[in-house]
Amino acid sequence: MKTVFFEATKLDRDTFTELLQGININLVFFDEKLDRETSLEKIKDAEIVSVFVGSEINKDILDALPNLKYIVTRSTGFDHIDFEYAENKGIKVSNVPAYGSDTVAEFTFALILSLSRKVHDAYDHLKSSGYSDVTHLKGFDLRGKTLGVVGTGKIGKNVIRIAKGFGMNVIAYDLYPDLNYSKEQGFEYKSLNQVASEADILTLHTPYTKENHHLINKEILDMTKKGVYIINTARGELLDTDALVSLLKDGRIAGAGLDVLEGEKEMKDEPSIITGSALRDDMEHYKTLLENKMLLDMENVIVTPHIAFNTNEAVYNIMKTTAENIKSFIAGQLINLVK
Repeated sequence: MKTVFFEATKLDRDTFTELLQGININLVFFDEKLDRETSLEKIKDAEIVSVFVGSEINKDILDALPNLKYIVTRSTGFDHIDFEYAENKGIKVSNVPAYGSDTVAEFTFALILSLSRKVHDAYDHLKSSGYSDVTHLKGFDLRGKTLGVVGTGKIGKNVIRIAKGFGMNVIAYDLYPDLNYSKEQGFEYKSLNQVASEADILTLHTPYTKENHHLINKEILDMTKKGVYIINTARGELLDTDALVSLLKDGRIAGAGLDVLEGEKEMKDEPSIITGSALRDDMEHYKTLLENKMLLDMENVIVTPHIAFNTNEAVYNIMKTTAENIKSFIAGQLINLVK
């Protein structure tokens, strides 16, 4: 069974070759993402395709692969796959439902602490000015502050657990509250409006769907306390970039820690966007990318290149679960199907 991996590093190749040895399977690896122009002719006979978040599998891609039976994404999120159209064509889709719930939660606090204690600013200051006046580098304690957690799946729950270790007050929003966990950890579920208006730090941990596009929009951000901090390690499209930039500029939002950006896939494809040297016909889209450039230049914003998942342990767990998904599919047993 021909199985094709895209966005595959040397480590991916070596590990998957080892994890899938002894299986009647033909493994093919590509460094690049799945792309209609450059890839499809090479894989028309593929029955299984494995991708990461940089590969968009849309209707055109699905129609161009007549033998495709199974897609396994090496990620928890699957918004880069037209899941409904795949399902209509009888193509099964699996993901990696949990691989780094501790990993991403820890990185969330890396961003929070970098902002609260001005770590990045302090490093830049030391390099440029040495041990001169540091009064502008005064931070704030996390103990006693209110953390608003949007989404209490595995990652959100671990964020809450860590927050409690810092002595923070926690409030949370989720469509499906886990009341047992809230009792165990001593936090309260509230409406999204209440969480947004009461939090000193607001952090996002919900999956992205079409229904929650710009879940944190201008209306929600206008409810926040003056001086709130926004953290996003989930998906860029959950957060209205235009509203975020506007409120950062006027000081309503004190700072942001962002591991994900709206339109980050296009930024990877078009590095000239980051320098502001490219122009697109889609002006609304270009505006978002230009605002991402503005975020990169703001002193009170930390942007990282979608690396919250990226530890040795989490990456291996991704590959191990992906291999298990493929083995199960070949054996006629479907696991970790997306819904």
